[in-house]
Amino acid sequence: MTYSNCAGSAGRFFAFRLSPGEDLLEGIRNAVRAEGVRAGFVAAAVGSLSKACLRYAGKSDGTILEGCFETVSLSGTAEEEGEHLHASLSDPEGNVFGGHVMEGCVVRTTMEIILGELPELRFSREYCPSSTYMELAVRRRTNEENE
Repeated sequence: MTYSNCAGSAGRFFAFRLSPGEDLLEGIRNAVRAEGVRAGFVAAAVGSLSKACLRYAGKSDGTILEGCFETVSLSGTAEEEGEHLHASLSDPEGNVFGGHVMEGCVVRTTMEIILGELPELRFSREYCPSSTYMELAVRRRTNEENE
């Protein structure tokens, strides 16, 4: 196991609610920008979607789901330059769908989100030759960035 690119930080949290019809990613991005989050993560999320776009493992395109979906889980990292989020959703019969969150997820009744931030860190995305994707890079914030 390789354990690299690791750093610790105290945290801060903030909460917000997205209303029916709002776009999930746009709402998270707006909150991250408004709060100046440089190393964020989804601490908790409860709500529902009327439309979801998830990219399943090993697939290059997203799958659009429409109907009534409860958010079973939403997790991932976020910063002003982007995010990497995964969700699990259940339909009215209890079937669960999960994958990478893509553009086009629309709130049905509510989405209550608590975002955490690690103020002493800065996240970015860097190309990883092993995975061939842009992957999380963790850095300590400099004194200039903390001011």
